[in-house]
Amino acid sequence: MGRRQRAQKPEWGPRAAQHREGPPRKRRRVFLWVFPAVQILFLVWVISGATSGSRTPEECRGMTGDSLKACENAGEVGTTIGVGLVVGLWVAVDVILGFTYVVYRLAGRRT
Repeated sequence: MGRRQRAQKPEWGPRAAQHREGPPRKRRRVFLWVFPAVQILFLVWVISGATSGSRTPEECRGMTGDSLKACENAGEVGTTIGVGLVVGLWVAVDVILGFTYVVYRLAGRRT
C-alpha cells in the first residue's frame, strides 16, 4: 500500500497498436495478388489484340492483287500500332504499381 499506482493513460498514435493484447494480426498481402492479376489481364489483352489482326478484314473482301495486299498490310500496321499502345500502357501501369509499392513499403517501415 505504500506504493502509488499510476493511472493508466489511454495510448494514441502509431505506438498504441503495439501494446494491444492478443495474437498479432496477420498481414494481408494484397499487392501480391493485384500485381499478377494486372499482368494476366494485360497479357490476355495483348494476345487477343494481336490475334484480331490476323483475319482478313471485311473491307478487303472482293479486292484482288495489289489493292488486296495494301488493304491487308494496312490492317497489320493498325494491329501493330494497337498492340504497341497496349504494351506501352502495360509498362506505364507497372511503373506506377512499382512506385506505389515502394512508397507503401517505406511508409510501413517508419511505424
